[in-house]
Amino acid sequence: MHNSVTRRPTAIVLGASAAGLFAAAALTEFADVTLIERDTLPDGPQARRGVPQSRHAHLVWSGGVDAFTELLPGVIDEIVASGARLAHIMGDMVSRAPNEVWFRRFTSTHHQNLVCSRPLLDAGLRTRVLADERITLRQDTQAVGLEGTASRITGVRLQVDDRTETITADLVVDATGRGSRTPQWLDDLGLPPVTEREVNAGVAYATRLYRAPGSTTDTNFPLINVQANPAKAPGQGGIILPIEDNQWIVTLSGTRGGEPTADPDAFVDFALGLGDPIIGELLKNAEPISDVATTRSTANHRRYYEKMKAWPDGYLVLGDAIASYNPVYGHGLTVAAQCAIAVRDVLRSTDLAAPGTARSLQRAASKPVAAAWDLAVGQDALYPGATDTPPTAVERFLARYVDRCVETGASNPRALGALLDVMSLEKPPTRLFSPDMLWPMFIGPKKPLLAAAPLTDNERDTALT
Repeated sequence: MHNSVTRRPTAIVLGASAAGLFAAAALTEFADVTLIERDTLPDGPQARRGVPQSRHAHLVWSGGVDAFTELLPGVIDEIVASGARLAHIMGDMVSRAPNEVWFRRFTSTHHQNLVCSRPLLDAGLRTRVLADERITLRQDTQAVGLEGTASRITGVRLQVDDRTETITADLVVDATGRGSRTPQWLDDLGLPPVTEREVNAGVAYATRLYRAPGSTTDTNFPLINVQANPAKAPGQGGIILPIEDNQWIVTLSGTRGGEPTADPDAFVDFALGLGDPIIGELLKNAEPISDVATTRSTANHRRYYEKMKAWPDGYLVLGDAIASYNPVYGHGLTVAAQCAIAVRDVLRSTDLAAPGTARSLQRAASKPVAAAWDLAVGQDALYPGATDTPPTAVERFLARYVDRCVETGASNPRALGALLDVMSLEKPPTRLFSPDMLWPMFIGPKKPLLAAAPLTDNERDTALT
């Protein structure tokens, strides 16, 4: 008798940023994974070329915190131990909504956001995921094309220094982000073009690091968020994130005609000129410790792979390579983790290499993408010049309804909980039509709307003196 050994399926994941790490973690339950990364990954929390947005403010909504924990139990505690913070929303946040309403700092909701620099977050994820022996990392390696046919992908062609090679796998996953080359690769195989949509509010971001002022380093100083108002173009906003090492990441934003610049001398003045000057006032006594980093790579861009009539077996696109969002909404990392969970859940009842599995995976991954897309586009489509297809009557109605939800949630904790369930991508938008929202909306606010930022006297004293 011969002993037969069942071969374990294999998967290739392109891109070792957050989406690729989550995908690799999810796939190890079903396959041996090779992770391909064009950069040299840093050993610790350092910025790298492949994540140019890492210098700007990032946070992970509670829906993302839950997804991180489900994929990688204990990883949130590990990242917090390295310097990150779980901030209660809205208890640890001072936030002005797009309709210029200040939220009360209710503490009755369960929502906690993970707050830290993006390099610290990525380092924590890398440390955890790459420790898995079922994952093989290949750095300094560029994917340059797909192997296979229009009906089945069998591997990828790689560029390593001045040579090329081909490796095969049962499943190839594109997690390369905004710069994904999948549309061209599928075209090269003779597949029809994917339907795409872009909604670009023309947002520019400018970010600077500050040393936390005064005695704020001794306290859990709140996040400060002044959101842009789409009804008053150009929309301008800003956020202060107190992060590790006694630093503040401050990101300012503005749409067409009102963009912040890289001029360090203009940074505080721009913040003072927002709809509320609180961010600029807090920066007056803060010491800048970096130059100003800017970006205009902020368009909402979606590729509807799940709707293609033909989809090759053995191929999957995840994360920002499906859809990328205006970073102001903070949904990219949450969606990346939720996509990976959706893939894992399908594979628990379906053979990874079976015909039709890749299409099922692509459709499953589109669901968390769609939820975040609708939230982002519902706001950004209202800016002049954002899209060639103006908002429909239904989209305009929903935008007005969301404004009502925000106004209701600003002064009612039940309604705020429903609003945060949706904004954190924990529950679908139908949650906004639940009794928790409708009753407070119908009855009206029991407390008056706030006229100013709800900083405590102690918080003001620690930051401004």
